[in-house]
Amino acid sequence: MNYRAVALPIGRLMILIAAFMLIPASADLLAQNPDWKVFLASALIVGGIGALTSVALSGQNLTLRRRELFLLVNASWAAFCLAGALPLYASGLGISFTDAFFESASGLTTTGSTILTGLDHLPPGILLWRSLLQWIGGIGIVVIGIWLLPGLRVGGSQLFALESSENTTKPYGRIEPFLLRLLTLYGGLTFACTTLYLLCGMSLFQAINHSLTTVSTGGYSTSDSSFGQFGGTAVYWVSIVFMLASSIPFLFLIKSFEGKISDDRQQITYLVIIVVVASFVIFLSQRWAQHDTPFHLFTLSVFHVVSVITTTGYAATDYLEWGTLVICIFFMLTFLGGCSGSTAGGFKMFRIALLLSFILSLLRRMIHPNRISPTRYGGKPVNTSVIEGVLVFAVLYAGTFALFGLAYACLGLDLLTAFSGSITALANVGPGVGPIIGPSGTFQSLPDIVKWLLSIQMILGRLEIIAGLVILTPDFWSES
Repeated sequence: MNYRAVALPIGRLMILIAAFMLIPASADLLAQNPDWKVFLASALIVGGIGALTSVALSGQNLTLRRRELFLLVNASWAAFCLAGALPLYASGLGISFTDAFFESASGLTTTGSTILTGLDHLPPGILLWRSLLQWIGGIGIVVIGIWLLPGLRVGGSQLFALESSENTTKPYGRIEPFLLRLLTLYGGLTFACTTLYLLCGMSLFQAINHSLTTVSTGGYSTSDSSFGQFGGTAVYWVSIVFMLASSIPFLFLIKSFEGKISDDRQQITYLVIIVVVASFVIFLSQRWAQHDTPFHLFTLSVFHVVSVITTTGYAATDYLEWGTLVICIFFMLTFLGGCSGSTAGGFKMFRIALLLSFILSLLRRMIHPNRISPTRYGGKPVNTSVIEGVLVFAVLYAGTFALFGLAYACLGLDLLTAFSGSITALANVGPGVGPIIGPSGTFQSLPDIVKWLLSIQMILGRLEIIAGLVILTPDFWSES
C-alpha cells in the first residue's frame, strides 16, 4: 500500500477545508462574536497540517492505484469529519468531542441529524459552518478537490464513480469538463434557491443557510422549528422544487440545460410517482382530521414527503402526530432515497427500478421458460454484472441496517429508536421515528457509543456501503 500517494491529496484537501473555515470566521467577526478566533485558529491548524503534508510529499511520483483510491475516499471523509469537528468542539457551544464529531459527520454526509438545541440563539459562524458542511458534502469533497486541486486529477473518473454513485461513463470525454459543468450547476441551483427564498420573505442569512442545505439535501436549519419558523406556502413550494431538483441525476439536468436528450428518465419517473402517491395518501388521510385549509395541508403533505424521500430532513411540524398510517409511510420512504448521481442518499431509485425489472423478468421466465426476457433499464438490456452489483448492494444495505439496529437495541435503545436511527443514518435522512430522535427531537440524549456508531454508519451510507466495507476485507491489505 502506497500511503504517501494517499497522504498527499488528503493534505491538499485539508488546505481546501481550512479555506472554507474562513467563511464562518468572517461571519462571526462581522457579528462581533468571539468564536471567529476559534474558526481562524482551526483554519491555521488544519491548513498548516495540510501544507506541511503537501510540502513534504510534493515532487514525488506518487501513483494512485485502485486500492489507494478506495483508501483515499475513506480517509478523506474521516479527515474532513475530524477537521469539521474541531471548531465545533473549541467554540462556545461547550459540547464534547463526541458530539462535535457527530455533528460534523452528520453535516458532511448531509444526514442532518443533530445534537444541538437552541439553534435560534446560536452565533452565525456555527450555523453557517453547519450549512457549509452539508453544501460541501453534497457535492463531495473529493469531487471538488479533483477539479480545484491538480494533484487529484490522476484517477479522477474512478474517484468520481466511487464518490457519487454515478457510472464510469465519461459524457464529455474527460472528467474535468464534466466536473466544471457539475459545479456550475450546483452553484447555479444554490444561487437561484437563495434568490427565491429571499423573495419568499427569508432574511439574507436564512436564505443563504437554507439554500446551502436544500440543494445539498442536507436539512440543517437555523431554528429548532426548522421550516416551521416560516409562514405562508410559497417558501415550502420553493423548497420542494429545489429538493426534487437536487435529488434527480445532475447529469440529466446538465444535458437538459444543454438541450441534449438523456436516457436516464426511468428513475426520475419512479421518484415522481412515489412522491405523488404518498402525498395524496397522507393528504386524504388527514383531510378531515386536521383543522387546516386543504391547500395548506396538501402543501405540508408534499413538503414532508419530498423532504424525507430526498433525504433532506426538513420539518414544518411534527408529522409523527398524524397517526400510525402516516408514520408507516414516512418510515418506508426513509429507505428509498432519491436518484443515483444526485446529492440525495438512500437506496436510490435506479436500484429500485432495476430490481423491479429483474423480478419481472424472472416471473416472465417462470411462465415462459424458453422466452428470452432480459432485465432492462430505460428500455435497454442491463449487463449481468450491474444486476449482481445491485443485488449485492441490496443485501449489504439490509444487513447493515439490521446489524446496526440490533447493536443500538443491545446498547439500551428502544426498538423504535434503534431501528429508525439505523436507517436514518444509513440513508442519510436526518430525523428518525419516535419521541427521542423524531422531527421534534434530537440525538443529544443518546449514549456516546451510539453516536460514534451512528457517525460510522452515516459515512458508510454516504460512501454507499461497498466503498467503505471494501477496506475491511483481508484482500484489500494483502499485497499479493
